[in-house]
Amino acid sequence: MALSMYQASVPVYIKLLGGLAGCLKKAAAHYAEKKCDEGSLLSYRLYPDMFHFAKQVQEATNHARSVVRLAGQEPAKVEESEKSLAELIARIETTVAYMQTLKPEQIDGSEDKKVTLTRRDVSVDYTGTSFLMTRALPNFHFHCAMAYAILRHNGVAVGKRDYLG
Repeated sequence: MALSMYQASVPVYIKLLGGLAGCLKKAAAHYAEKKCDEGSLLSYRLYPDMFHFAKQVQEATNHARSVVRLAGQEPAKVEESEKSLAELIARIETTVAYMQTLKPEQIDGSEDKKVTLTRRDVSVDYTGTSFLMTRALPNFHFHCAMAYAILRHNGVAVGKRDYLG
């Protein structure tokens, strides 16, 4: 049996978002134990031109929710106003709950579906497969990995098992 578009996307997002939430819970415990300011973590960047930690988490959830484009829908706009690890964890959990409502029949069969992304004044057309495999999943993985790297760099004891959920 071939791998379906649903199997290649929704369960992957759910699993890794669970790992990301677990990493943030460890970060919250670490920062509470050390009596450190969470705000310093939320605004931390690995390099000045990179997104800060909170934005990395927000982008990971945004890219996960983008899977609904394969169902012919636009992802819901979610305000990016989180000011604490607890709020970022809630954002992840809300995204996972949303992902769990998606059914295989909504996503499967979208391999050749036209998906158009418009950023500023430029539109790019993808097939469903190319959108998922060359845009949505790689961006999701990138932002999850950057959030993980920032946590590690800031002394949070997370490892590969945490990242993978």
